Parts: sequence; structure tokens; C-alpha cells
Amino acid sequence: MPPNGAQHSAPDAAPLHVAIDARRLRDFGIGTYIRNFTRALARIDSENQYTLVTLPEDAAALEGLGHNFRVAIYPFDDRSLRNNLQIPAFFKSLNTSLCHIPLNSVAWMMPKPYVVTIHDMSTLLFPQRENVRRTLHEARYRRGALRASRIIAVSQATRRDIESVLHVPSSRVSTVYSAPDLAFTATAADPAADRQVLERYSISFPFILYAGTIRVHKNIPRLVEAFAVLRNELGQHPVYRDLRLVIIGDELSKNPAVRRAVASTRMEAAVRFLGFVPLDTLCVFYRAAAVFAFPSLYEGFGLAPLEAMACGTPVVASNIASLMEAVGDAAVLIHPENVFDIARGIREVLLDDVLRQRLFLAGRGQAERFHWDHTAREILDIYKDISINSKH
Repeated sequence: MPPNGAQHSAPDAAPLHVAIDARRLRDFGIGTYIRNFTRALARIDSENQYTLVTLPEDAAALEGLGHNFRVAIYPFDDRSLRNNLQIPAFFKSLNTSLCHIPLNSVAWMMPKPYVVTIHDMSTLLFPQRENVRRTLHEARYRRGALRASRIIAVSQATRRDIESVLHVPSSRVSTVYSAPDLAFTATAADPAADRQVLERYSISFPFILYAGTIRVHKNIPRLVEAFAVLRNELGQHPVYRDLRLVIIGDELSKNPAVRRAVASTRMEAAVRFLGFVPLDTLCVFYRAAAVFAFPSLYEGFGLAPLEAMACGTPVVASNIASLMEAVGDAAVLIHPENVFDIARGIREVLLDDVLRQRLFLAGRGQAERFHWDHTAREILDIYKDISINSKH
């Protein structure tokens, strides 16, 4: 594994009781994190006790992890005012050694000690609006991080952002990498079944894939413009003359610039928006894509490119620090602010068979460097370290 900032603890003392806030289980990236690191903790640790705080509709998905795991139902999500007022007392009533909040959404009076995972700083660096609510969010964000006993950053790039923007001492930040969901490597492809899934979505042409949230920093309008450039260049190509762009993600309605880009390039017939799809369906789209394109302007890490690599799909990604940590030398890197360079990267992958084969092999190897069991062991070390230090 790449180097990380996790600190190793002293020898084990009494078993811990850790509460983990699992209410974002259904979220796109955060849900992947919660689902996989809790399962990995169950695989590697049968000694310490864990209470998973979850919404009523998600309780069944967290059952059966092991004798040392239990579920505690809390009926309100972390976006409500009621959460700020009531969840601190709920966590305190669990009588735990510490709490782990897997994103920086920390209630105002959250009992200490607690660990918070910060996946990126996009809500501060790329605010969607400037108003009182945003100011309150920023204050809460900073306070939640500064009061934490330890912050887990998902990459060295995010760690640098935390230290420079939030002014958190380096000694209280640990880098612990995430990993692709095991679903992307657990089952072999079934070509006939994959075809049926694609037919259900009326996908029958070669396509470029983007999967992720659809927000300003994701740079989707430039991807659409680069796609339009490619369509014009490859209009007579025997394989790619009917190339499509498939976009899987949320919040399209909040980002009208994406649809404007499609309209201005006259690509309405060639661009498909699918919203979110189930995990097994996403695996099919990864496997079927000619290229996975990820021209983001900012990321905390880069799980989506790793997921594509795990499925054997060649990746074109931005040359920003966090994505380079994730993809290594197993992707074609592009300048995300240059439409023609995005088009250049995708064109190279489409037309160069030798490059495609290299990326296939290198991508699989790169994805295998990250594993949730490694993540869980490093997080467990952090829990133990905090528990020991909180007693002194």
C-alpha cells in the first residue's frame, strides 16, 4: 500500500466500544465507505464492540456482521436541525469509548472523543451558493474538524487541504486510503447478462462513461465539449462513428450548465443521462465502456477511476494531485481545464490498441493496491490510539 499517516497504537488494553454513524449508507461515495470499512472491521476484529447508528430503512443491510456488532436505530438524518439538537445525547447514551463520523457532518455538541473522516474539501472550496446557510455550514464544518480527536484524510492531497484550510495540526490528521468496492472484483463478467442490462437501457453503441456526482468541480460541461470534438473527428471511423457519452450521477437539475453544454454542442442525441443506477448495474457499465473519463477539477481521492480500473476499463483522468495518488501511472492524464486535451486523452485510448492493453493490465494492478482490510486495520489502530490517549 502507499504510505499513510495512521499511527500505530500501544499493545491492546480493554476492548473498545465504538459507535459508527452509518446514516449515509445510501449515499454514492460515503455509502461505499461506510459499507466497506464496517464489513472489513467485521472481518479483522472480533474483540472490540461496535454500534452502528443507522436510519430505520437501512437496519437490515447492517445485520449479520458478527457477534460484536449491533445496530442502533436513529430516525433522523444528519441534515436536519433536530440532528444537531438531539443526536449528541443519543450518542452519549450509547456509553461508547469513542464515535466515528464518516464525513464531516458533526453535530454542534457532539460528545468527545470522536474521529471524523474527511473525504474532500469541496463544500468549502467550491460552495454552490453564498448565503447565511453556507456561512453556518462552514462554521460547523470547521468546528467539527477542530474538536475531533483525529481526522482521517482519504489522501495526502486532502490532508494538505485540511491542514492549510482548517489549520488543524498535522499530528491530528492521519491519511488512510479508501479502496474500490469489492463488488467490482467479486464476480466475473457474464457477457450475456451484461448485454441484457445494456439493452434494458437501450445502449448498443460504443460509449465513453462518466460516473459520479454532477457538481461544478466535476467539470462535466468540458467533458461534453470534448466529446463533441471527438464526435466530429471520428465521424467516419468504422468503430466509433456512433460514439456515445453516458453520464451516471445525481443532481443534474442543480447544474444547468451541463444541459446547456449538451444543447450548445448539439449533442442531445448522443449524450445519455441515467441518474443513479444500482451497484451491479454500475459494474456492467464500467465493464462495457470503451473509456472511463474523469476530468474533475478537484477530488478528495479518486474512487471512481479505481472502480473502473478494477473492472478492466481504461481510464482518462485529470492530472491533479489527489487523482494521481489514486491512479498512479495506470491512466492517461489530461489537463482538466483544456477541452482539447481532454479530447486528446480519450482519443489516444480509443485508437491505440497497445495503450489500451497496457492500461487494462496496469489498471487492474493499481486497483489491487488498495484494499478495505488495510483501511480497516489502520482505522482500528487510530481507535486504539485515541482510546489510550483519552485516558491520560
